[in-house]
Amino acid sequence: MTNQLIEPQVHTPGELSAKAFADAQESLAGRDLCSIADLSTTEAAAILALAHKVKANPAAFRYALDAKQMVMFFEKASLRTRLTFEVAMNTSGGDAMFVDQTQSPLGERESLADMSRNVERWVQVIVLRTYSHDTITEMAQYATCPVINALSDHEHPCQALADFMTVEERFGGSARGIQFTYVGDGNNVAHSLMLLAAQLGAHCTIGTPKNYAPKAEVVAQARAIANITGSNITLVQDPVAAVAGANVVYTDVCTSMGFEHEATKRAPIFKPYQVNEELMAHAQPDAAFMHCLPAHRNAEVTDAVFDGPNSVVFEQAENRMHVQKALLLLLLGAKLPATPFAHIAAI
Repeated sequence: MTNQLIEPQVHTPGELSAKAFADAQESLAGRDLCSIADLSTTEAAAILALAHKVKANPAAFRYALDAKQMVMFFEKASLRTRLTFEVAMNTSGGDAMFVDQTQSPLGERESLADMSRNVERWVQVIVLRTYSHDTITEMAQYATCPVINALSDHEHPCQALADFMTVEERFGGSARGIQFTYVGDGNNVAHSLMLLAAQLGAHCTIGTPKNYAPKAEVVAQARAIANITGSNITLVQDPVAAVAGANVVYTDVCTSMGFEHEATKRAPIFKPYQVNEELMAHAQPDAAFMHCLPAHRNAEVTDAVFDGPNSVVFEQAENRMHVQKALLLLLLGAKLPATPFAHIAAI
């Protein structure tokens, strides 16, 4: 399926008019979400705006996806992603089916092209959690129904959307102008966060050890968007410099799934990037701590920070459900209730 990209422009919730939302709603219907870069800034803002509405008034969307079918093919273990997608679909009137691919990688038993041409005849949306990002883009190429990236080695777009929904809740409805810092491995999560920060006008600093920075092509994509939206994308190697003055401090595990063989090598390299009370002291006093979970407690983050008053990690986890429900509603072209959208800008 082909995604049409729109020129980036920053929208805060108060600036997203009913017309802008309606335009995004029309453009997103039937689309894939393989990457945050697939979205225009208007579309990203619309997903978040709808997620806030869904969270505030879930009953209004109870039957919006009546009789719709979603299949999830997961090559990797999952808690939050699986359950939040299932709950999102089921509480919108649809059905969710899970296929465990942890012992049988997609494309091994049957070509992705043939698989796509079968599955598209039975379901309305395909959700993939894979190792190779090419698996997702190839499935999207052949399937005529929407394909959603629920995590690949390149990106984790649903996580980033939920994270910035949480940021908007924390900072008065907008991420524009906030200082967002990610420290740790420049991995798939970092890629999606960097791209979405640029789209929403947040200033994003990525602090990583040497040789563990985000991919250069993703940095270039994010900076191209940031040049238009007025945000900044900064890469540093000093964790203290990265965190200085931050409104948000975010980290992830130092060894992602698929890189377990590097755990012993990585541990001493990433030790200076542990988010502890000393590091957090360089951020703003009310800085939020964020983590995509699961966390290795007292490895990349200490208990004192993880369980501290500024931690919003479980709010992030909850918001996975709301943002994914909004995403399903938009990609499946659901008929949305009129009342909650009379004033879409008022979140």
